[in-house]
Amino acid sequence: MLSLVDYRQENMPRQESPLQSEMVPGTLDMLILRTLLLSPAHGQTIAQAIERGSHEVLQVEHGSLYPALRRLENRAWVASFWGTSENNRKAKYYRLTPEGKKQLVVQSSRWDELVRAIGRIMKPTPEQQG
Repeated sequence: MLSLVDYRQENMPRQESPLQSEMVPGTLDMLILRTLLLSPAHGQTIAQAIERGSHEVLQVEHGSLYPALRRLENRAWVASFWGTSENNRKAKYYRLTPEGKKQLVVQSSRWDELVRAIGRIMKPTPEQQG
């Protein structure tokens, strides 16, 4: 599951964030597609890239990552192949398909629109207030 880390609890065991259930549906899918835009990767690398890219604010649980990868593969937005990982083990790699690139554009556009809409509510201009 994609979750937010509460910095007040960073020395405590990882817990589900209260905002967990409020994450926008499709967010993990979009982040996976964006990560694979750079290059093919296996699941562990995808999770680490999302976590590092968010400065550890987002944590990707394997119980959410692999179902999301299967869902994306079923939609033909990613394709998988077997390869050898950095530690010389067999690993399933995922790559973005042309359909996945198109979907990333669609999802990114929707995300940007959502962020702008929320921003207008959270930080209204003087014209919006009056």
